[in-house]
Amino acid sequence: MASQQYVCQVDATGKATEMPLHRIWGSKERNPHMRAFWLNTLSFFLAFLGWYALAPLGVYVTASLKVCENQLYPPAEFPKRKAYLKYKNVDKQLFYCRYGKNDIKDPTECKDVPATIAQAPLCGANAASASSGVNVSDLGANTSAVACATAQMKNRYNPSVLPKCVCTAGTECKGVIDNAGIAGVASTIFARSIFGSLLERFGPVNVQSGLLLYGSIVVASASLISAPWNFALIRFLIGVVGASFVTCQFWSYLMFSKNIVGTANAVAAGWGNLGGGFAQFFMVKALVEPFINTHGMTDDLAWRVSMLIPAGSYLICAVAIQTLCWDTPNGRRFHISELGKTNSFSVKDYVEVLKDPRALIMIYQYGACFGAELALNNVLPTHFQTYFQMKSGDAALAASSMGLMNFFSRALGGIASDWLNKRFGFRGRIWAQFICLFFEALFLFLLGRCSDERPWWHALLALLAFSLFCEACCGTSYSIVPFVNAKQVAIVSALIAMGGNIGAVLAQWCLYKTMSDVLLPFQVHAAFVLVAALLTPLMYWPEYGGMFRRASVPALEKAAPSEKATEVAPSEKEATV
Repeated sequence: MASQQYVCQVDATGKATEMPLHRIWGSKERNPHMRAFWLNTLSFFLAFLGWYALAPLGVYVTASLKVCENQLYPPAEFPKRKAYLKYKNVDKQLFYCRYGKNDIKDPTECKDVPATIAQAPLCGANAASASSGVNVSDLGANTSAVACATAQMKNRYNPSVLPKCVCTAGTECKGVIDNAGIAGVASTIFARSIFGSLLERFGPVNVQSGLLLYGSIVVASASLISAPWNFALIRFLIGVVGASFVTCQFWSYLMFSKNIVGTANAVAAGWGNLGGGFAQFFMVKALVEPFINTHGMTDDLAWRVSMLIPAGSYLICAVAIQTLCWDTPNGRRFHISELGKTNSFSVKDYVEVLKDPRALIMIYQYGACFGAELALNNVLPTHFQTYFQMKSGDAALAASSMGLMNFFSRALGGIASDWLNKRFGFRGRIWAQFICLFFEALFLFLLGRCSDERPWWHALLALLAFSLFCEACCGTSYSIVPFVNAKQVAIVSALIAMGGNIGAVLAQWCLYKTMSDVLLPFQVHAAFVLVAALLTPLMYWPEYGGMFRRASVPALEKAAPSEKATEVAPSEKEATV
């Protein structure tokens, strides 16, 4: 049998040693690598799109469920609700408490109307209609100069400044959104933990297409949400599609040689992660707002119809993967022997991986980078909309900037790791990991220092810098993953991916949900990331070295794993093909 002719340059095992993104031609037999790369990336992109489709729609959903603070507690009947007393219209610099609060941090009542205004005669109707937004600061220090006062000026409360849905920190509305967000990442912990064994048993094509078929059902079901409990349940079920990341990384490992696998993993995962950022503005700007403004739908109907779009895309992509892709360069279906193993999944495999301190550190570190990205994907749309009081579409655009940075930032991490590995040996990969984590922590802390006293774009700049290093760290992480335990790469990938979701759940539950201070969670989260960075020097490979220690076997120190590939005889390769 003639040797297989591939479109890409390959090593002795048939894995691609290059990643020519433009080479999309060729049959499944001649171009399995780039077919797999592009549909792998697209499926992961769509998985994230559906996974985070509900995040920017949180305020729309809670309004439909009638759990907004001003729906549960109308201001006319409950004027002293803390969410109202603390409320400030950032854009117009107007306050619910027209003349100030009795306590800046923990108010229980608005200050009384100044006596000169309370005793002044009522003005005419025209003046009344023009002064609904008057604050005491507008009147100057000499309130005795007031000749007359409107009915609004005589009211210490100014409910006209409240938005359609009050969903600030401490409200039931915010709690409903937080619970749903936590549920959305919690389910992925279990799903990612078992996907390593599923991939070994069924192969990436079957697993990824099956996951998308499941996702199409649960994402479409989101249009039927009717109560807080099924809002959380639907997000929990949708969260399972986040396990597509494990397939993404494992499939890249099967298709690309170790000299390029760091870049391949980072680009596929980075461009796939774009789906999370894309969802933030696509669901609002491209679907919900046009449905409302152009097609005349109600807010409630618009967000429900919008959820059917990502569900339909899942079906199309699942069929494409099944019909156009192979599991490996040499065959339609993956076999466990390609990992050097004789038996598929065993609990002992998980125990073997978890006994390795390097794997445990990587799980923690991935929780600090990818976990932070997941947590902020849930938190930021509401943060920009309620804290900085941006319009829903503008808040979605600002929040989406983090996800959209994946277009290059995660790939940059993988490329940097591969370059440093080539320049300094495997220790270069470890240094890349440390640098990314350290600066991620720095800029996350700065994000937590951006208060609403400053323009919102200060927070956006800090977010962009944070995103660059956070997502680059995800790329450097999975440049290290294939070398933690080569025989258990599927299990290692699954467990470290699971760490990302554990980090997200812990951050949302312990920080963003429970802390009443809006900015403190970001600062504490930064400390969590910094600890992860400081653990990096503890990782050591006897054959490759560590951050500050050379390899135990000097001959292997420069022989970075990127240059090594298992050689097979041509006759063996031909037989496989």
